[in-house]
Amino acid sequence: MHVTYVFSFFTAFLITYAFVPITRKIAIRLGIVDKPNGRKIHADPIPLLGGLAIFLGLGVSALLFIPMNQKIVTLFLAGSLVLMVGIIDDWNKAHGKDFPAWPKLIVQVISATVLYYGGIRILGIRGFMFDDQVTWQFFSIISFFLTILWIVAIMNMLNFLDGMDGLAAGISAISAMTLFLIALIQKQEILALLSIALLGTTLGFLKYNFHPAKIFMGDAGALFLGCILAGVSIEGAFKGATILTLFVPLFVFGVPIFDTLYVMFRRWRENRPIYVADKGHVHHRLMKLGLSQPHIVTFIYVVGICFSLLSLVIILLIYR
Repeated sequence: MHVTYVFSFFTAFLITYAFVPITRKIAIRLGIVDKPNGRKIHADPIPLLGGLAIFLGLGVSALLFIPMNQKIVTLFLAGSLVLMVGIIDDWNKAHGKDFPAWPKLIVQVISATVLYYGGIRILGIRGFMFDDQVTWQFFSIISFFLTILWIVAIMNMLNFLDGMDGLAAGISAISAMTLFLIALIQKQEILALLSIALLGTTLGFLKYNFHPAKIFMGDAGALFLGCILAGVSIEGAFKGATILTLFVPLFVFGVPIFDTLYVMFRRWRENRPIYVADKGHVHHRLMKLGLSQPHIVTFIYVVGICFSLLSLVIILLIYR
């Protein structure tokens, strides 16, 4: 393995691991804590701002080991936008104030638009199955719509999944590892470096976030991770996609996609607004069956790994 990958991973891991206790103290001092309510499953207030440590870990590793280009800079710019609006949202929730959904959604769309005009976009489909000769380019408006939809969807799906200790962080780590392997197979060194750093920072955070959690990533962390993962998937798994490889990013994010679709379908069937939060996610359902948090999260990790293995099988079939 290229030694730079090792340095990128451990730098992100150690920076995040070192900064989590600091951001935790800041969150407690500022009163940015997630307070229990009828929808939450934790009994005590838990500090937020874990997303800030994740941002710092990934950012430092990127500055030291990843060659800067327009797309990497754009990715961090877009991620910073959703990180900031997420912190504002976390602060408002912690202080009993209602932060409207529309401003947050608008910032997400702006962030995705920044990525699109920075060159991170879904362009088209190459061939039908394995044919490299024919490319079906999307019209600009279709490319723009699909790119924005994918990025905003992944950000929100990961945020929705963040309802149990270690769940969103662990699934993000599995997705990052999968994107790293895909980048290696496709010989995309910069994406591989970014993905392995992302794996390091999520694992560094997970040490404090697994049950019983000492800190949460909050909306800020979930939106930031979702933005970076979505951008990397577009540059990697989506790049020059064939009909067959379009399934790759869907499997990479199989757990949050399945969970979101399940929740939306259940709320639609029960004639309830799909945007109103409740305790009806897959992990909540498993808890009602009597499973403990560590068992539920471990089970969902295994499902996520299975989805990721499917995506790798497809990639290996394409690049054999």
